[in-house]
Order: sequence, then structure tokens, then C-alpha cells
Amino acid sequence: MTRARAAAPEDASEEASLPGQAGGAVPRHVAIIMDGNGRWADQRGLPRVAGHRAGAEAVRKTLRAAGECGVDTLTLYAFSSENWRRPEGEINDLKGLLGYYLERELDTLAKEGVRLKLIGDYGAFGPELVARLDRAVERLAENSRLTLVVALNYGSRSEIAGAARELARKASEGTLDPSAIDEEALAAELQTAGLPDLDLLIRTSGEVRLSNFLLWQAAYSEMLFTPVLWPDFDETAFKAAVAEFAARQRRFGGR
Repeated sequence: MTRARAAAPEDASEEASLPGQAGGAVPRHVAIIMDGNGRWADQRGLPRVAGHRAGAEAVRKTLRAAGECGVDTLTLYAFSSENWRRPEGEINDLKGLLGYYLERELDTLAKEGVRLKLIGDYGAFGPELVARLDRAVERLAENSRLTLVVALNYGSRSEIAGAARELARKASEGTLDPSAIDEEALAAELQTAGLPDLDLLIRTSGEVRLSNFLLWQAAYSEMLFTPVLWPDFDETAFKAAVAEFAARQRRFGGR
């Protein structure tokens, strides 16, 4: 598993305000770029949809492991704004699989105390799937054991631009003093507002890039890049990632 450490501020005084500073800590917020479904299927001579189905099983295992580890929030990159470039058949398979997963797992998520939050412009998936997604969010809204954030038709640059537009609108209307716009003000307009700071970002399949995912939120996160393809990622792999996080010393430029 390859390490990458996020850029750190030079001011050591920032350390006290940031999460997960001490070795042995459990990350409150873990995000995963779930990569490698297609390659997993190709290696087995299977259609790509088989890789996506296997990836859905990996989601179940990872969610269970996150709950067992005491993680507060788990964010999954399920469909990026760039994924629309894929063949129409594969997109339809992904949408159908999402609907199927909701149908099959909703009762389990409810019993396990999982709250569901969606980020991204998921309205692009059509009214039927949107209605099912909204019903799932509503049903799980009172749960508090673990928050599952699913990024659908999500792009971080678009999210940041949208937050900037909202701040500009408030400033032009006179409800916000432009001089009051700071990092906290912009973060409050992001779709992740109210969630814990991102502590650990994992990407599977051996790729070492962020792919327009949580660019703002990942500023101080630890990063792990693993060659394991997403369908093969399981409870053991997740707990190993948490253990590596716990072993790191997050100094944030302190020394």
C-alpha cells in the first residue's frame, strides 16, 4: 500500500484544531475512490457489469468494517461527473445497480443505524431513481451510528465553483460582507458542510490521483493508495488502512 501525505501548513499552531493528530486515533471521516471494477471484470473475462456487481458487495463489506472500527462518516465516490463519458450501456447498468442496491440493502442500513447523505447533482439520474434515492435518505435520516455519504454525478471543482457563486450572490445582495469571506465561509457552502473533516482518503486499483474528488476537503487528509482492485477490497483491507492511519504521526508542519 503506497503512502502519500497531504500538504501541511507551516504554522504549528494549526495542529490543535485539526482531527486525528495522535498516533492510534481512529479516523472520524474516511473517503474512498472505488476504482478497478472494470479491470477486475476484464481480468476474469467477464462483462464490466459483473465488476460493478462485485464492487457493490465490496461496499457492503467496507460499510460493515467502518461501523466496527468506529468511523463516524464514510464517503464513497460512486459516480463522477466524468463518468457520463462511459458507454451508455455501462451507465445504465450502474444506475440499475444503484437502484437494486437500495432495494436490497435499505432494511439492513436502517437496522444498523446508518444515515444516508447524497452529494453531487444526482438529479441527472432521472425522476424515478431520484425519487428512490430521496425516499432512502428520508427513511434513514434519524439514524446516527454512521453516516454514509454517496457522491453521485459529483465533481469537486464544480462543487467549489457553486460555493463561490453562492457567496458572490449573498455579497451582491448585501447579506454578506465580502471581507467576511474566508475558508470557513466557503466550507459552509460546500455539499459536505456539517460533516467531520476528512481524515483519510483511500484509492484502490493502484492509481495515484484524486480525480476531482473532495479537493477542498482533502487538504489535510492522510492518503492511502492500494493496488487492490475495488471488488477485492474487504473488511481486512479496510481495517489495515485504518491501522496504518493510526500508526502515522500527523504533525501538520509542527516539526
